Amino acid sequence: MKQLVCENFEAFRNYQGKALPEGDWIVVTQEMINNFAKATMDFQWIHIDEARAKKDSPFKTTIAHGFMSVSLLSKMLEDLVVVKTATMGVNYGLNKVRFPSPVLVNDKLRLKANIGSIEDYNNGGLKITWNCIVEIHNKEKPACVADFISLMF
Repeated sequence: MKQLVCENFEAFRNYQGKALPEGDWIVVTQEMINNFAKATMDFQWIHIDEARAKKDSPFKTTIAHGFMSVSLLSKMLEDLVVVKTATMGVNYGLNKVRFPSPVLVNDKLRLKANIGSIEDYNNGGLKITWNCIVEIHNKEKPACVADFISLMF
């Protein structure tokens, strides 16, 4: 996978408004969905009951939680962007989050994103708005579209 590697914040600022490399595909397994259900205590049958989903769901299989797609953004961005002088990053928030298409078990996801804005933040940090689209392999509509905001120090 290709990464955007920057020596420091100054070099990183040059990428504002530019697209990131495309991420690698991540397969969403039933184990991941079950673990997300446990972590969030969201045990709706459509996510975890494979037999009932096959019988009663319009998708005929289990689907991932919408918020699971959002939760993957941190990992997907971390895989694509390296700022060598950064000591840590934290999530700050989200804007305009939508889930246009469900993620079925065993779907493959990847991130397409650009750096919407980079602003100064307390004590030498940065506040970054990432314009994110989580694509589903071989599907027209994405799993998630969101403006993801993070802090980098």
